[in-house]
Amino acid sequence: MKTYTVALDVMGSDKGPMTVLGGAKAALEKHADLKLLLVGEQATVEQGVRALSIPEDRIEILPASQVITNYDSPATALFEKKDSSLVLALSAASAREDIVGVVNAGSTGALIAGSLRYLSRPDRVRPALAVTFPAEAGGYVCLVDAGATVDCTASTLLHFARLGTEFVKDMYCIERPKVGLLSNGAEETKGNALTKETHALLKEATDINFIGNVEGNNALSGVCDVLVCDGFAGNQVLKVTEGTMKRILTDIVKIAKTQGKQEYLPLVGELMRAYGVDTLGGGIILGAKKPIVKAHGAADESAIVTALGMVLNLAKNKA
Repeated sequence: MKTYTVALDVMGSDKGPMTVLGGAKAALEKHADLKLLLVGEQATVEQGVRALSIPEDRIEILPASQVITNYDSPATALFEKKDSSLVLALSAASAREDIVGVVNAGSTGALIAGSLRYLSRPDRVRPALAVTFPAEAGGYVCLVDAGATVDCTASTLLHFARLGTEFVKDMYCIERPKVGLLSNGAEETKGNALTKETHALLKEATDINFIGNVEGNNALSGVCDVLVCDGFAGNQVLKVTEGTMKRILTDIVKIAKTQGKQEYLPLVGELMRAYGVDTLGGGIILGAKKPIVKAHGAADESAIVTALGMVLNLAKNKA
């Protein structure tokens, strides 16, 4: 049986190394063809492996003496913390052909900067952060960019559309993904100067299945497979969606408790499973030579399992 090795940064999560290692064990149990390079403080990783009885024949441990935190300057940290778990995971993926991707739950900025330094493609394309949402019509909507580049040109957004198309093809095996452009109206004349200029470029691009502008209230309907926008707008879509879901779930629980409508409570669990960070796994950095998944800092074990599964799925579909 062919196996696939993923580099997993054990140290980056807000919930600590044991949560990441618990997810690692569960992922190994779920995927018989998965192997892991566990990168982190040696004693911490070894103790966790023993405590959780993680099968040692399916892991390697790469010791790291430093950790990059969210308080570090991303660019500075890459140079000052070269023995960090994040840097060593990326450099190992760059040096070793058998490592098919990286999963990290730490600093997004450092991970994006590190992807350029250690895993940039020969054309050195600008990386983008993609996040997938479940679509109303079934399947998923890939939002690109979700926060990597806040100031964009039209050519940058055209590039993001190509990266998103490539990702959806590889991840979900959709031959011609439908690409929409986030705007304040569906009409071609709507939008700011950047949106209008981008619309013209996307319309002319023969390698992109462009369907036109998509309004925010239709973004997750499934009308498109890839939704393109600059990182500022994309991050707002991401955060507003997360905040709205949290508010809806809170209100459902409040109504159920105050009005005695206990039948509503199972709905909360269903919605959390559909939209929670644990189900979606995390964002993926596009534009690198190998898949790099940025799991949520508050990710639990199931989110780590999903994130590792994303890398594994991409590796298999591209094989």
